[in-house]
Amino acid sequence: MDISIIICSYNRAHNLPECFDHLLQLEGTENIQWEIILVDNNSTDETSTVTQRYADQSTLDIRYIFEGQQGVVFARNKGIEVSKGKYIVYIDDDIRVTPKWLRTIHDTFKEFDCDAIGGRIQIESQQPLPKWITPELYGFLGHQDFGSNPRQIDGYKEYPFGGNMAIKRRAFSLIGQFDIRVGRKGDASKKEGLFKGEEPDFFHRLANNGGTFRYHPDILVSHKILPYQLKKGFFLTLHNNAGILEAQLNDSHHNRTLMGVPLFIFPQIFRSIGKFIYQTITQGPNRSFRKLMNVAYFAGVIQGYYAKSR
Repeated sequence: MDISIIICSYNRAHNLPECFDHLLQLEGTENIQWEIILVDNNSTDETSTVTQRYADQSTLDIRYIFEGQQGVVFARNKGIEVSKGKYIVYIDDDIRVTPKWLRTIHDTFKEFDCDAIGGRIQIESQQPLPKWITPELYGFLGHQDFGSNPRQIDGYKEYPFGGNMAIKRRAFSLIGQFDIRVGRKGDASKKEGLFKGEEPDFFHRLANNGGTFRYHPDILVSHKILPYQLKKGFFLTLHNNAGILEAQLNDSHHNRTLMGVPLFIFPQIFRSIGKFIYQTITQGPNRSFRKLMNVAYFAGVIQGYYAKSR
């Protein structure tokens, strides 16, 4: 088996038919052996029924796998374990691939023998983006574009995003699977589910162990944005949770603390508050929202250290 496409899904059966439809329209795959693995991450909706119906009625090679441990990382790791492909490709159920997508992934691996590949992700929203979502925030909606030319990327500053990433199986033998301490758990529209971090952690570890990375613009997908992702609370919660996770995973010893929080964190949050206020006054609230996200992050760091100290 050349390629295993792994789709991890939780209670979004409504997304699956369109996702599968686009995979059915792939071109240039006649000489590629590939499979689709739908990992149902403990869904309570019609995910199983929809997947099985599509598998029975289409020509796609779809396998349904259930993973009861809640969390996208558990689902991704399950996909690794049950897949057969030399190359593991991940997309989400709200991703729509383009016709040359799989062929380009296959050819890039063959040409460069790299460990991981990323491509472009275009965001697609049924309603206009609010004015406060400036281009610098698109990445938090899953957007990724490293330009119009294929090239090497470093795995640190530039690495594949989870909605469109391909990994050679040998990488998992080299550094292990995704870290189960991070990543989304359950419903990402709720605070307790909106955690990320598994992708940078994995690719940074891979880069630290000599892994090589490529980017190709023809590995192109679109990402359907949901209404809750266009609200300020989504961005603020995302950053607040990132701060909490940063503190929880930091094992460094700090001599000077207040209620378990390292003292150097307090000047950082005060500076971030000052920058937010200044930019709000000088440029308006739409342009200053990114600074408010920084405030939410440092507030999360404080929350995380305080909770850990208790």
